[in-house]
Amino acid sequence: MKIVLTNDDGIESPGLAALYESLSALGDVTAVAPAEDMSATGRALSREVVVDEHEYGYAVHGTPSDCVIAALESLVPDADLVVSGCNRGGNLGMYVLGRSGTVSAAVESAFFGVPAISVSLALTSADFEGGATPKEEYAEAAAVTRYLVEHTLDAGVFERADYLNVNAPRPGTEVDEIAVTTPTRGYDMSVERAGEHLRLHDEMWDRIDGGVVAGEPADSDLRAVVEGKTSVSPLTAPHTTEHHEVLDTLVADY
Repeated sequence: MKIVLTNDDGIESPGLAALYESLSALGDVTAVAPAEDMSATGRALSREVVVDEHEYGYAVHGTPSDCVIAALESLVPDADLVVSGCNRGGNLGMYVLGRSGTVSAAVESAFFGVPAISVSLALTSADFEGGATPKEEYAEAAAVTRYLVEHTLDAGVFERADYLNVNAPRPGTEVDEIAVTTPTRGYDMSVERAGEHLRLHDEMWDRIDGGVVAGEPADSDLRAVVEGKTSVSPLTAPHTTEHHEVLDTLVADY
């Protein structure tokens, strides 16, 4: 198996190192990842990037989407799978998917027709603000990723899903269980104004900190992580359309 490994935290991040070591037992892993932290860049693209060789593969001076395009079009064109992660911090909820560089790398791969898995480690705000998360704290996320890589391709999972979005619970969680989920549909952004300054706040962190899952359905990715389970959401990348008779009428009357 030929695996492309990327992320948005950068090629030197402990989360990427943890996945590189875990997945190397399954096949030929080549990292094609940003040379620096490119978090929350979504599917931003560059017109030209510089690529440096790295002990894990290639460091790209660009975005996660740049990395996937460079990998699948040039550096590792025969890849069987793209794995993106492990991100430091969760990527939970519909409204986060398009913003996350980690998830966007998986989406980019899906448009190439190459199966992908994005992986994140859900942290509390105290965890995130407390300094770097060491490689050993990604152990459970790495173990689940290895299990999924080892079994999902042959099982036909990607015949219906384009990519999997995985969120492992915070380090030290004792529950050893995987839950198949859907991204929560709530929207948790708020704004606080202080004069000319506007502070944009993602309240998902508050919900994780407080274990708040009121109103969340049983298959919510947020609920799974708060309950100490690893969330796996099978998702599709192409933007779907449906026949819309009202719109047909409107354009016909133009």
